[in-house]
Amino acid sequence: MKMEQHLPASILKPFIKAFLLIESVHEIQNETLPDTSIVMAFRYRGTITDEIQGVKSILPNTLISGLRKSARIINYSAQTAALLVIFKPGGATAFFKEPFHELFGASLSLDTLVSVSALNEITEQLAEARSGLQRVAVIERFLISRLHAAARPDLLVYDAIRQIQMTKGAVPIKKLLTTLPVSRDPFEKRFRRLTGTSPKQFSSIVRLRHMIDTYIPANSLTAAALTAGYFDQAHFIKDFKLFTGKAPLEFFKSPLYW
Repeated sequence: MKMEQHLPASILKPFIKAFLLIESVHEIQNETLPDTSIVMAFRYRGTITDEIQGVKSILPNTLISGLRKSARIINYSAQTAALLVIFKPGGATAFFKEPFHELFGASLSLDTLVSVSALNEITEQLAEARSGLQRVAVIERFLISRLHAAARPDLLVYDAIRQIQMTKGAVPIKKLLTTLPVSRDPFEKRFRRLTGTSPKQFSSIVRLRHMIDTYIPANSLTAAALTAGYFDQAHFIKDFKLFTGKAPLEFFKSPLYW
């Protein structure tokens, strides 16, 4: 499989982490971990299916996927090609007005948010383009046309996201709220609408991804769990298995996720 990553144009940088082009010559399977990014995908060749907790589904040509708390298996048929837009936390709200917490754990066909004729035109342009840069340019034009210039960023929620990321997901939500001029219920409502999940679930994703990304096999798993803020071993194992689909020891002996 060929994967090609591109950074967005400057006007899109506040909202988009990266564009990812995926091309498979042969049939392949990838296992993906939960992340804090909402992802939009445009498939212009081949077939893609996913499998979540044993349930397989054929994915539409264009879709947008919300955050999730469990691992996901993505299958690419031979000769498949797709372009993924990986949004920064909260970034998708600059282009879509829908509350993204309703998309948690699910993938939605993009034609529920964008006209079918516009999507068909984009897919045709992607298939006809001769390079990755040309394909990225197609999607950039689409996104810029949807950029809500009048939309005001929710700076309070972005501050909360920054604090969660800086502490690697270890900051308790109660403590986080002491730094913000808002009570818990309206804060959680605003946070879910912007990021697609609750502050607690967002923190859990950040915490487990950091633990996995920084774990050194020679070190003790118990020590790694404690460093990540887990003081109950059974709780850690339960969360880890839901997050990765495997027990910790089994996971770290398996092929790497991406």
